[in-house]
Amino acid sequence: MPLQSAPPAMLVPIRRNASTPARNLRAFLPTTREEMEARGWDALDILIVNGDAYVDHPAFGGALIGRFLEARGFRVGMIAQPDWRTTDDLLRMGVPRLMVGITAGNLDSMLNKLTAQKKVRNEDQYSPGGRTNMRPNRAATVYANLARQAFPGVPIVLGGIEASLRRIAHYDYWSDSVRRSIVLDSKCDLLIFGMGERPVWEVAKRLRDGEPIRAIRDVRGTAVALRKGEWEHLPRSRHVNDGHVLFLPSYEEVCASKEQFAEMSRAFQYETNPGNGRPLVQPHGHEAVYFNPPAVPLDTGEMDALYDLPFTRVPHWSYDAPIPAYETVKHSIVTMRGCFGGCTFCSITEHEGRRISSRSAESVLREVRALRRMEGFSGVISDLGGPTANMYQMECRDERIENACRRLSCVHPEICENLKTDHGPLIQLMKRVRKEEGVKKVFLASGVRYDLAERSPEFIRELAVHHTGGQLSVAPEHSNDEVLDKMKKPAVASYERFEEQFQCASEQAGRDQFLVPYFISGHPGSTLKSMVDLAVWLKSRNMRPRQVQDFIPTPMSIATAMYYTGLDPLTRTPVFTARDMHEKQLQKALIMYWDPTWHDLTREALQKVGRRDLIGTGPHCLVPPASGKGALPIRLRERAQARAHANRPPAKR
Repeated sequence: MPLQSAPPAMLVPIRRNASTPARNLRAFLPTTREEMEARGWDALDILIVNGDAYVDHPAFGGALIGRFLEARGFRVGMIAQPDWRTTDDLLRMGVPRLMVGITAGNLDSMLNKLTAQKKVRNEDQYSPGGRTNMRPNRAATVYANLARQAFPGVPIVLGGIEASLRRIAHYDYWSDSVRRSIVLDSKCDLLIFGMGERPVWEVAKRLRDGEPIRAIRDVRGTAVALRKGEWEHLPRSRHVNDGHVLFLPSYEEVCASKEQFAEMSRAFQYETNPGNGRPLVQPHGHEAVYFNPPAVPLDTGEMDALYDLPFTRVPHWSYDAPIPAYETVKHSIVTMRGCFGGCTFCSITEHEGRRISSRSAESVLREVRALRRMEGFSGVISDLGGPTANMYQMECRDERIENACRRLSCVHPEICENLKTDHGPLIQLMKRVRKEEGVKKVFLASGVRYDLAERSPEFIRELAVHHTGGQLSVAPEHSNDEVLDKMKKPAVASYERFEEQFQCASEQAGRDQFLVPYFISGHPGSTLKSMVDLAVWLKSRNMRPRQVQDFIPTPMSIATAMYYTGLDPLTRTPVFTARDMHEKQLQKALIMYWDPTWHDLTREALQKVGRRDLIGTGPHCLVPPASGKGALPIRLRERAQARAHANRPPAKR
């Protein structure tokens, strides 16, 4: 069913200090009965329950969907971070007529709470003041069951990234177990996966027209539970275009066999293209979960209408402290969504899809002008981009080829010959935005896909001369090509070429700039030996990384399947993965070889792989000896040991 764009509405930001917004009962989606009454409403059509604080900004999924539904005539309210021990918060605006929509927030609630070492984070970026314990563990499931208690008989619809990435049986890193589909654990009536505008509007319209939620089973981008007798005799697909249902290995099978888990992961990945993805069924005992094919991405006109909605772009006026995630994005602008990179450790592709949806330049400029009129805007746009900075308006040369394509990445193992990699539209957009009145500086802080960028020297020049503030973040992730292949990242030679081009462009512009590279430790395929090679590569280039991500197996990614099964699901070949917490620390220590805090662990790692030659004072050495000639002074060693002790993971129980 085609998505008709709502009439474009110019952004009219309310002038206020972003940290202390004015009390305006009609500016936001209602959060209280008082705000409902200010709009003249006696009841809501749709209540959104949100694990994040309520920030009325398009970078926050709950607000985006709420404004989208509001623009289509629905009365939408928002309950953000309710007390999950009682139904009182959920009941404060009464019973919604149509449905309760639930999202855990912009991050999976377990990822939001725990680090790769399973230590509790000291800050929640999506809560006021960064306060922790503002949402429960597995928030989507808890909120769904709470809503069932509060509103018996009202349809419960799950959405957001936690629901999206836990929709099939999945490995859960934090419990070290395979969990059922969240559709069954939450007992929701329907789950919306991926970018939810099309499916949520169709579901809301059909409910408004009187159709029972149990009858709404055919909406693209949704999943539902099937009872015994409803799924066993569905026609089983034998090939891609037969119009039948592909059965995934059952929950019981993937729990019992890692080979079956890998097969489930492989089969699922090949059904993520809206052009040829088949309906899926995954049995769970006597029940099953039915997955419709993915929703079709929004086109440019629909993206423009979405971002033209009247966001205030600030947190709700009731908050008494800043919200850290908002402070990061409040002066940023999204130009596109989706990513065709297909990196195995990343969840963007599984959630946002491989096709790029881009806004028009005119839409972006309207948002720039609205941003310019806001209190506190200094003329600096902190980011102009999306999941990737330089995929704006890139697409397949032929829609028929795109609809038939079964590749999991358009750029790996090499850039597809059918992919249009023209940076021209992005370059023109960059020029137009920075020429806008009141705009002093525009940064591209989203990750730059350097294998694409190196095809456009003009883009690199524009980036270096006008859109970098002394340093540019990029993500080579590793130096070992075998590990990079498991990540579906370009070979390190591509990064080296981009680095040379960027440095040349910076020097020609008379600017002293450098790259800030991101690296991952502990990724499947990465061994201590390959990490030593990475450390030696870093030392040879005089690089001292400060951004190191200890690999976290997030639900449903290909890399997570490798981590859990020890198999590459795409090739069915064994993959080494560091699962021991101490070994994960050793891998990270090798990247941080230059920091005295990590010297003891670095030496331990080098000794384990027989590379004592890298311990010493020579120019090729990574770390000094622990004692004797060349060792660090006692005071520095004691400080490093104290910091290392503070960072040590908790003991196993």
